[in-house]
Amino acid sequence: MSESGHSQPGMYGPGRRRRRRRDREPGMPGQNLSGPGREREYMPRERRDESEEPPGLVLQKTPIILAKPPGERLQSKPSQSSAAASGPPLEKPIVLIKAREEGKAGPPPDGASAVAPPAAGSGPKAEKEGQRPTQPVYQIQNRGMGSAAPSSSVDPVIGQAKLLPPEKMKHSLKLVDDQMNWCDSAMEYLRDQTDMLVVGVIGLQGTGKSTVMSLLSASAPEEDPRAYVFRAQSQEIKERAGNQTCGIDFFITQERVIFLDTQPILSPSVLDHLINNDRKLPPEYNLPHTYVEMQSLQIAAFLYTVCHVVVVVQDWFTDLSLYRFLQTAEMLKPSTPSASHDSSGPPGSEEGSEYYPHLVFLQNKAKRDEFFPRNLKKMHMVIDRLMMHSHLKFKGTLSMLDCNIFPGLERPYLDTEVNLFLLPVLDSEGEDALTRAGSGTAPLFSLLPGYRGHPSFSSLVAKLRSQVLAMPRCQLSHTILTEKNWFHYAARIWDGVKKSSALSEYSRLLS
Repeated sequence: MSESGHSQPGMYGPGRRRRRRRDREPGMPGQNLSGPGREREYMPRERRDESEEPPGLVLQKTPIILAKPPGERLQSKPSQSSAAASGPPLEKPIVLIKAREEGKAGPPPDGASAVAPPAAGSGPKAEKEGQRPTQPVYQIQNRGMGSAAPSSSVDPVIGQAKLLPPEKMKHSLKLVDDQMNWCDSAMEYLRDQTDMLVVGVIGLQGTGKSTVMSLLSASAPEEDPRAYVFRAQSQEIKERAGNQTCGIDFFITQERVIFLDTQPILSPSVLDHLINNDRKLPPEYNLPHTYVEMQSLQIAAFLYTVCHVVVVVQDWFTDLSLYRFLQTAEMLKPSTPSASHDSSGPPGSEEGSEYYPHLVFLQNKAKRDEFFPRNLKKMHMVIDRLMMHSHLKFKGTLSMLDCNIFPGLERPYLDTEVNLFLLPVLDSEGEDALTRAGSGTAPLFSLLPGYRGHPSFSSLVAKLRSQVLAMPRCQLSHTILTEKNWFHYAARIWDGVKKSSALSEYSRLLS
């Protein structure tokens, strides 16, 4: 037998030579057909892959290790290559289940193994795809299936923190300080959710605004007033005819109801403080009483723009100057920003798109005769006549007849029912004394409370709270606001109110 494969062409034929030449790798020298060269010609293919083939072709034959980390991929190259050449390539690897859940195609067939690898590529792109943080999602969806948690898994502490209820406020914070400057301390208690209700209050000095707002925010009437979320007037402040609240106070409940307590409007104590302490007035105001009135109008116009419900508290019926003030603040209210954020027009230029809140008149410290049905009907008629030209929503959303306070009265009894509610005097000592007096000598009367002409203070507060919290939550601006967006929107409205040209012109007319 000759040693050269080219010297005996008839032994294998030209077809055999062409087949051998096709199997020969490009750039390799010719090999002998017999003897030791013959054995080298039919060596296993994987031994030549390690030494002679370029690395790019090796990476094309490893589609089964796409989901493994890069470090483990480099260590398992030789064994995976030999397994791919010796038998079926996709019998055992279960990590392809993860690749299928990630939206990739299933394992390729035996003959298609050369088509799938270009999706993985070779180089930095393949390494980035192998390092994508998909394992935490896979672990959460298959919890309890025995998969090992990687180092980049979701922190359980952070996951549970998102499910915890929001932090509970224990006392009110300043939204606007006594210098009429905006404060950002309330921002940390707000969240990115839209289901909220904003309730503000205005009223004259000493009418009980802070107490009413504390009771609406779920403070119990029998609690110590010093534990209320809004601090009420202390005995010392009452004796010197001072005011407790300065600026605007902020409080948000666990039910995501925002309460805004304000300083008294047209307050004589604020005026006295300006005069006696020689506080410098802003340059645009010449007289102290003009500055106090403009402060009150700014607060009222601000509440008209950022609140769903505005509660007007009064302790006697009725003060005509209060209704005149309410309609003046409505006239000077800043216009609601349109969808194009164009607020350059005059207030009320787009009447159809203007926002107006719900107005609730609260008669605090009401006497016994004011609960008589005929007197209640007269009060409704007076308020309706005084506010007949107002665009504020002061009718049809709150009713004392629906609270079962007057069981014998039906809704047609009131021709024009406005949002009016009555609260009696909060005097537990007086009620106890009345109960003891009603007991007399007969033991039967000791089990019955004294007749007051109206339900108890606690039951009336509960009915008022349920009706106020059930008020319609209209859209404040052209978009639906979250709590944090409302805070930024309110800050912009307050800055616009302080720089309003309409308010400046009105103060010039008062001077």
